[in-house]
Amino acid sequence: MLQEGLTHTSQLTVNEAVTAVAIGSGDMPVLATPSMMALMENAAMLAVANYLPEGCTTVGGHIASSHLKPSKLGDIVTATATVTRVEGKKIEFKVEAHCGDTLLGEGTHLRFIVDREKFQSRL
Repeated sequence: MLQEGLTHTSQLTVNEAVTAVAIGSGDMPVLATPSMMALMENAAMLAVANYLPEGCTTVGGHIASSHLKPSKLGDIVTATATVTRVEGKKIEFKVEAHCGDTLLGEGTHLRFIVDREKFQSRL
């Protein structure tokens, strides 16, 4: 059942592909903010994936997050998303990213439930 409190943690190891240099968001070989936020979105998507109606998925609608500390190549970063509100097809999440015990960023994320076929047909 889709409900408040559902949670998931996703993980990545910082490598060249997710750095600010590679993404184009900066010129340092550290975890790019867009990469951290993508990991947060991944955690949110997976937190609810098993509770959706047949043929449905979720798409991101909004994300707001701080990025407080850098992460270097080789660091393991986790992002946790927790459902805070479900209203019809709208799902709100609290998101956090950590490297070990260090908080890297935190914020909120909004996703919408969509029918895969209908969504694709509108492209």
